[in-house]
Parts: sequence; structure tokens; C-alpha cells
Amino acid sequence: MPAYVIGNISVTDPATYADYVPAALASITQYGGMVLAVADKAELLDGGPMPERTVVLEFPDTAAARRWYRSPEYQAALPIRL
Repeated sequence: MPAYVIGNISVTDPATYADYVPAALASITQYGGMVLAVADKAELLDGGPMPERTVVLEFPDTAAARRWYRSPEYQAALPIRL
């Protein structure tokens, strides 16, 4: 069963975030995932706060999503995003 990783991201430093994206995308693909959607202008129908950027990733299963997140490749990119 597919597993989804959903990120609501607030970009505070666009130049640094631009450095993060290629490494993150390469690691997602390497671990069997794909980007399903990226939304910079969502319409919030209820609740809050309004997400600045929403990213939806799909992996073949939960184990694959966890392998990706815990992988050395993504862990190297993660501090750039944080």
C-alpha cells in the first residue's frame, strides 16, 4: 500500500532552500519515491495556519518512506532545510 509524506514548508531563506531541493529530490527518487504535488498557493478552507508551500510525496510503502527519511542521503540534505 502506498505511503505519503506531506510537508507544509515555510521558506525563510530562498537561496538556501534552492540548495536543498536538488539533493532532496535525488534522495526521494533513489529510495523509490516521487513528488505528487507541490502547491505554493493553496486555498485554505478550514483551520490554520495557512501553509506557505505544501509538498506531497508518494513511496511504495511505509518502510520505503522511512528508509528514505532516515537515509544518509536525505539526512545530509535535511540540515539545509532546517
